Amino acid sequence: MSADEIHALAEEKMKKAIGSAQYEMAAIRTGRANPLILDRVTVDYYGSPTAIRQMANVSVQEGQTLVIQPYDKTALVEIEKALSKSDINLPVNNDGQVLRLNVPPLTEERRRELVKMVKKIGEEGKVAIRNIRRDATGDLEKLKKSENLPEDELKTRLDKIQKLTDKYTQQLDQQVGEKEKEVMEV
Repeated sequence: MSADEIHALAEEKMKKAIGSAQYEMAAIRTGRANPLILDRVTVDYYGSPTAIRQMANVSVQEGQTLVIQPYDKTALVEIEKALSKSDINLPVNNDGQVLRLNVPPLTEERRRELVKMVKKIGEEGKVAIRNIRRDATGDLEKLKKSENLPEDELKTRLDKIQKLTDKYTQQLDQQVGEKEKEVMEV
């Protein structure tokens, strides 16, 4: 593997780490109804686990209510069961046509818990980025030994990896800050 390939691979992995953290943070509810909170809930639909948003139209009403309208009306009961068993902990109202999930406003205490969760996700993302940096620097050190990479070239490559690390860590900090603001907003 060449030094350029090591750099490209490290950047690709760091982008994926950022994407993963974003996905985790999107699932944290903020007091406003957001269809993304349903992404982790799967329904046993004809023997296979299916995401709710693949089998129903999910919309937001008045900012506080998620309305789930299944494409197949027979799936209504199965979706309701899956929601009841899930960890989203919202009451489900079934009127025979659609399901409604009322998202109550968050208490101050719950907001603080969610901020801690967001910070934890951010920290896990930073650890992943630093691990990617460690692997890339190790690969560059091996490359130096096997292909007699000059010392100044190695230093330049290591600096590039560090700049990548700083860039993606800063990006993650910014996303965490935005999500914290969103969670604490009343």
